[in-house]
Formats: sequence, structure tokens, C-alpha cells
Amino acid sequence: MNKTVGNNLKKLRNAKNMSQEQAADFLNISQSAYARMERGESTSWTIHFNKICEVFGVTPEELVKKELGTEMFQKLTDTERLTEIAMGSVYRKIIRRYELEIEDLKTIIKNLNKGKN
Repeated sequence: MNKTVGNNLKKLRNAKNMSQEQAADFLNISQSAYARMERGESTSWTIHFNKICEVFGVTPEELVKKELGTEMFQKLTDTERLTEIAMGSVYRKIIRRYELEIEDLKTIIKNLNKGKN
């Protein structure tokens, strides 16, 4: 099973034109830990199972399948889908930045109101 998932991880990563380091970053693990998963030397993929499926846009069934079909690769290489995923990440970062700025402004307003009393 580890070898099957490892082979699938490599195929999925290559289909998305990602480096091992980029894939590892998405999973918040080291590049060497990710490389061991791809080689089938590690069972740690089980810990990251849901996140792996999310990152590569596959179902759990597809991840553990012995052979990945061409239909799945077409899904992965669909430019609109890849653009949508990338933009979602960018939007989340922008939203988070504004949330932090709002919190800072709330603190400033609170301190200003204390000075008026």
C-alpha cells in the first residue's frame, strides 16, 4: 500500500508541476519526509491523508488506487481548475491579512476611547 500511494503521490505532484518541496510545504512537513512517502518508505501519508487529497484534488479512493486513470490526470491539468485553486489560496491570504488589520484597528479604537474617558 505504501508503494502504491507513493507512486500516486509522485504522479499527482508531477501532474501539477510541483516540486517535492512545494508539496511538502502544503502538508507542513519536511521535503525529506515527503520524499520518503513518495518512495513508499513511510506510512506518514496516513496522517496527512485528507490534506493530501485536498492539495491534489483527488478522492481518498483515487489516492489509494493501484492505477491512476487518464480521466483523473485530465482533471488535474485543467487550467481553469488549477487557476481556481491558486486564486483561492491567494484570496485566503488577503482575507487573513485584512482580518489582522481589523483586529489592530479595533485595538487602536479601544485605546483611543479609553483616553477620552
